[in-house]
Amino acid sequence: MPPTRTRTHTFAAVDLGASSGRVMVAMVGPGSLRLREVHRFPNRPVRVGGTLHWDILALYRGVLDGLRAAGAAAGGRLAGVGIDSWAVDYALLDADGALLGNPVHYRDTRTDGAPEKIAAAVPPEELYAATGLQHLPFNTVFQLVAARGTPQLAAAKRLLLIPDLISYWLTGEAGTEITNASTTQLVDPRTRAWSPVVAARLGIDLGLFPPLRSPGDPAGFLRPGVLAETGLTAGGPVPVTAVGSHDTASAVVGVPADGDDFAYIATGTWSLAGLELDRPVLTEASRAANFTNELGVDGTVRYLRNIMGLWLLQECLRTWEAQGDPQDLDALLEAAARATPLRSVVDAGDPAFLAPDDMPRRIAQACVRTGQPEPRTPAAVTRCVLDSLALAHRRAVEEAQTLSGRTARTVHIVGGGAHNTLLCRLTADATGLPVVAGPAEAAALGNVLVQARAAGVVGGRLADLRALLRATQPLRYYDPAGDRTAWDEAADRIGAGTVTGTGRGTGTEA
Repeated sequence: MPPTRTRTHTFAAVDLGASSGRVMVAMVGPGSLRLREVHRFPNRPVRVGGTLHWDILALYRGVLDGLRAAGAAAGGRLAGVGIDSWAVDYALLDADGALLGNPVHYRDTRTDGAPEKIAAAVPPEELYAATGLQHLPFNTVFQLVAARGTPQLAAAKRLLLIPDLISYWLTGEAGTEITNASTTQLVDPRTRAWSPVVAARLGIDLGLFPPLRSPGDPAGFLRPGVLAETGLTAGGPVPVTAVGSHDTASAVVGVPADGDDFAYIATGTWSLAGLELDRPVLTEASRAANFTNELGVDGTVRYLRNIMGLWLLQECLRTWEAQGDPQDLDALLEAAARATPLRSVVDAGDPAFLAPDDMPRRIAQACVRTGQPEPRTPAAVTRCVLDSLALAHRRAVEEAQTLSGRTARTVHIVGGGAHNTLLCRLTADATGLPVVAGPAEAAALGNVLVQARAAGVVGGRLADLRALLRATQPLRYYDPAGDRTAWDEAADRIGAGTVTGTGRGTGTEA
């Protein structure tokens, strides 16, 4: 029976993050939207022969286990499946569709030196004018230039971005979803199509990519073998729908904004802070400020800056545990809330923080270099991290408005950081704008809403999908407190002109 708007239907969202994956089940019906996690699994990169890889087969096994759990939760019947993940990374397949090797992790150092090679072929200002993408030293173009001449790339007949690879394994049909394709630095954000001129000048074969898809397009049906393995044989064919397969694209759909005068911060390992626009900003000033124009759902543009995000705190926690001093996160955040505010801050875009290992030491060194007190306790380091992230959020929101000519009256924080009360409060204080926190599972919610709309279960524009979120999801509100003089002074300490994103080697930079 085809979906209708008169009853509730169950959709599965596969949401793959940099540290874990999960499968969520959503019950969607007239005026109702309920989401719950049915399976979570770790995403543990593996270093082999000096190269950092994603363990893609373990991730796929986690997806199958999750779909099995989703089917059990839905009585063996799913109305659809959608897949989102992190961006830029890819897999190479041979002529038979076989995987040629585990995808390389974007934090691997193989792209060192690639920005200089690309700049020699296409100057940075020309590359930005053509693609509108923020300089990230691990963008797909840099990875492909770094891989040039390798046996794998020479043998490849197909290139699939991570969510497209999972979709291909599930359905047997290949496509390239446009929101994720826009992070490759090979797409023209004005035409929402590949840029053959850029690809030709960089020696990249666009024939490796399967045809482009848009969110809401059909992506096939679960294969019979997948149905059997996941126990989904009772409900007939299960469609897979292209969603905003870049998890940030789905997360922005999941922003419960009322109107278009809002800024968003999608928080997690990265903070993606910016505005939703109807056209890209391709000015030289925008390039110099290191803003990106990534494509969103329904013809929108995600005009944003990548900020290091809660990676800084995650790495601190990992280091303390390795040193025999594990920290309880809730207790640590309570202690950080009592710590002296803005005592020491760092540039959250400093490339020194991109790599893993001993983050507390690198944060302390950065404070010393800028003449600030060294944070010596976990609570002091955590307060430094969160104050610094709030400063970075403030600058991104302010500059996005200036460069785009749009005004934001509210900041929406979605993703994992929506649970971090201190970070939300500090962001409100730093920006001087009210903050709406939640939903934490914005990416999964945006994923299922695009599926449900494509299936005819819900209708309307993005504004209508967001109205359903406001009516069904718990939200928390934070009003800014006091003046922002102390925040201005803190920004001056780290040099306001240098906080432009994250880079490695050359240039600056989720």
